[in-house]
Amino acid sequence: MTGPRRDRRSGDYRAYEPDALVGSALALEADTDGKVAAAERAVRALNQDAHDLAGISRFLLRSEAIASSRIEGIAPSARQVALAELGQSEDVRGVSDPARLVANNMTVVRDATTRLMTVDVVGVSDVEELHRALLPDEPRLHGIRSAQNWIGGSDWHPLDAEFVPPPPHLVAPLIEDLLTYLNGAAHSPIVQAALVHAQFETIHPFSDGNGRVGRALIHTVLARRGLTHDTVLPISLVLATLSSQYIAGLTQYRHDGEPGSRTALAARGAWIDRFAEAAVLAAEQATQIGQEIREARDEWHERLTSQRQGKRSLRSDSATYAILKNLPATPVLTARTVEGIHGVSRPAATRALEELLSAGVLESRSIGPDRTAYVARDILELITWAERRLASTKFDTRQSRPHAGVPAAPEGSR
Repeated sequence: MTGPRRDRRSGDYRAYEPDALVGSALALEADTDGKVAAAERAVRALNQDAHDLAGISRFLLRSEAIASSRIEGIAPSARQVALAELGQSEDVRGVSDPARLVANNMTVVRDATTRLMTVDVVGVSDVEELHRALLPDEPRLHGIRSAQNWIGGSDWHPLDAEFVPPPPHLVAPLIEDLLTYLNGAAHSPIVQAALVHAQFETIHPFSDGNGRVGRALIHTVLARRGLTHDTVLPISLVLATLSSQYIAGLTQYRHDGEPGSRTALAARGAWIDRFAEAAVLAAEQATQIGQEIREARDEWHERLTSQRQGKRSLRSDSATYAILKNLPATPVLTARTVEGIHGVSRPAATRALEELLSAGVLESRSIGPDRTAYVARDILELITWAERRLASTKFDTRQSRPHAGVPAAPEGSR
């Protein structure tokens, strides 16, 4: 082999073998136990905004789709991605290729994670299917690994690695143990999600894409245990933003003590403590998003009320009402999509969209010859600001700039 001397070294290394999850001991400090309880209360409280949060959840997971598409540089805007989603069923002019890639990956990832949440028992093949969905263009990387991998150091050997996962012959039994634990209910949902994620990242069962699958498994656990319903807790984005604390927590989880020892119990407890804190932060951010959507709805109602002076009040069976109710989930619409989604006639869909346009709830945009899309700018800007907050280490862009790779602030930024 040619190359730098550092890459031509040989020697011994130690691969890490984690404790099993099934039947393992767990003892949390009172403070950590309180954080877990607080996290579960905070996440359950999100269900009051479940309809609206579910609508925009897929946009908050665009980072997974961007990573899966191997897109470099600035992330496509929420408007571009929403138009690209519309382009999956209609011909839309002026959509960038990166936005189309992200929109397609969002659809694939959503379908794959939904399946994991609904199957009776999650098996190895289900996790492999999710992995294939997250790395659709990398067939050589699909399937449980059969070679040693490592994190950091040289590309040629693990001698200088930051972490060396278990050797290949241990991966299959460790994954079986992890999935048995995931399919059970030995611990509370927050604790279970924390341990499943940390254990999966420690096993590192795939050659690439482990982080994306591991983050998806957090949502899988929380949904399967009923802690979240249609909404998605943006904990992946919180963990990514607090990356140094996240990596430190995973490093501490990989203890050197005997299974069940005081060292082992302390290591798991410390990781669960960090994870619970991140879950509370994620719930707080989701709560703020829900409040902002409610405020937007109030403003839409005021605009419509002003627009409809002298007319009868909005009926709950009208096309306008149906569009407004589902607007966070469908911030870009055409008369054709309204007809298909809400089961109304094309003339009724057009009248409703034009009414919302006149009231200032929607804006119009040409998407082709004699073809118009209607855009909920309020929702798209809300999504962009939420993404920027979630990319700030202070979760406030006025105190800490968001990290690179998030969409630019909308015009007239605050």
